[in-house]
Parts: sequence; C-alpha cells; structure tokens
Amino acid sequence: MAPSLRKVIATAAALFSLSQAASLEQITQDFGPNPTNVSFYIYVPDQLAPKPAVLVNPHWCHGTAAAAFGSSYPALARKHGFIVIYPESPHKADQCWDVSSAETLTHNGGGDSLGIVSMVKWTLAKYNADPSRVFVTGVSSGAMMTNVLIGSYPDVFAAGSAWAGVPFGCYAAPGNNAGVYGYWNDQCATGKVKRASEEWKAIVEAAYPGYKGWRPKFQTFHGTKDEVLDYVNFGEQIKEWTAVLGLSETPTATTENTPLSGWTKTTYGPNGWFEAYSVAGVTHDIRVQADTVVKFFQLDCTSECFSWGQGSPV
Repeated sequence: MAPSLRKVIATAAALFSLSQAASLEQITQDFGPNPTNVSFYIYVPDQLAPKPAVLVNPHWCHGTAAAAFGSSYPALARKHGFIVIYPESPHKADQCWDVSSAETLTHNGGGDSLGIVSMVKWTLAKYNADPSRVFVTGVSSGAMMTNVLIGSYPDVFAAGSAWAGVPFGCYAAPGNNAGVYGYWNDQCATGKVKRASEEWKAIVEAAYPGYKGWRPKFQTFHGTKDEVLDYVNFGEQIKEWTAVLGLSETPTATTENTPLSGWTKTTYGPNGWFEAYSVAGVTHDIRVQADTVVKFFQLDCTSECFSWGQGSPV
C-alpha cells in the first residue's frame, strides 16, 4: 500500500474514532424532582470502571456546564473511569447557584440542590454507579454549592472539595428566605458574617432535622487576597466543619508548600478527614489542582477505595 494511502486511511480512522468518543451530553428527559429547572449535562467516558464513582462539578458565576467541561476532570475521568455530572444554573442573570434559599438549604426542600441530587440518583441507576462514591467539587459559586450539597445531603455525598467558597448557610437571605434564589449576600461575601463554631454547627444540622448519621469528609482552599469572597470565609468554614465533624479547630498537622509553593495545608482529626489549604497572596482566581482533588476523593483507586460510611469521626 502506498504511504500516501496509508496516511489517508490512518487519518480517516482517527477522525472516526474521535467522532465516536464520549463527549459532554445534555440529558433532556425527566430525571426526577428539579423545581428550579437546573440543566443536566453529563460526561461518561467510553471505558468505565466497574461500579464507577460519580463526580459532580458545578460551575462558577457567569459559567456554564460547557465551560466547566473545559477543565482537566474529563481527562482524569477517562484515565480512572469515573462519571462527571455538570449541572448548569437556571439563573440566567448571573449564572450563579441558589445558595441562599430555604429550599436549597434544606434536605429534600427544593432549590437547585435538589435538582442536582436528582441528577446523581438518575446517574447511579442508569450506569450502575457506586452510591457510596459520589463526590462534589467546585470553584467560587460552585464551591458555595459544594458546601450546600454536603450540608443538605450528607446521605448522598461521600466528600466535597471547595475552592474559594463560603460556609454552608453563610449566603442565606436574611429573614424569610423561602423562594429567595438569587440573593447576593454582601455581608457574607465581604467577610462580615462571623459565628461561633457551635452556631455554624446548628445551621448545618438544621438543614436535615433529626439526621444523626455519617458526615462527608471535606477539603477547602482559599487565597489570602481573595477580593470577591473574603478570606474570612476560609476560617469560618474551618469553624463550621470541624464543629459538625466533632473535631478540634487546632490542626493535627501542618504542611508547607503543598501542592504548590506558598500553599499551606492544615489537617484536622484522624485520617485527614478535614483539610484546609491557605494560599498565600492568591486572589479569587485560584488555580484548581485537580490531581489533589482526585487523590483526596480516591477517584484514582481501583480496589478497597474510600466510600460513604467509612472513617467519619462522627
């Protein structure tokens, strides 16, 4: 066969392969309760692990599912065989998430959080995925939603990773916040909302009245020069989640310059159940280290992996 013909055939085969490869797909069928009409996008690699894990990756304000899909998580999903859900905000004015309403801050109460959980349940059933290995991570508004999901739905998520976010309940609209979906809480954003650890704990526990079960593990990252969501929110998240998990606010270990120079990791409690990364000199435009998230969630694991119900200090 002539070299030129071999090249043509090889090129055609490559193009055919690309056309058949997995891509971002929108799910338009009924997938369960979705009171605010959150759009559902999903990425399912061609080769899934047996009982694959599920990662939820809500976008930032003014973002989209397609924009979030541009991160390194799809490549990591292909490598490790997990599924990624990319919800898209229905709030078209700013494309932020509902982290302020009574509905979203309540287990099975409604809001954006319930729509996202419906996506998870649909995915678990459709792909025979592992219900004990469901994770969530996001940046900015996506980090706020990460806090909301692990607070309102500790029975669904095994762990969360928040990048430049705020504590659960910090953005709640004052007074009667039922149906207040698009509220910008300037007090929280500018670091003026400060509470005692037990107050934060009570807010989380009120999201799911009577729940005494297992709580997800969590990691949070925040730049010290964040000009959008004040660095105060980093410390308030530490107070909140250590209280919820029954841990001391005093770290059990401190590691400098990890995963990058100028990043300081503090670990709380046994088994590194809660981690906090203070990022010196960095603004709201924090660089997500997806490999660090994958390692924390053990999405790179193939046997005896971390899962819901294991290791929690409470």
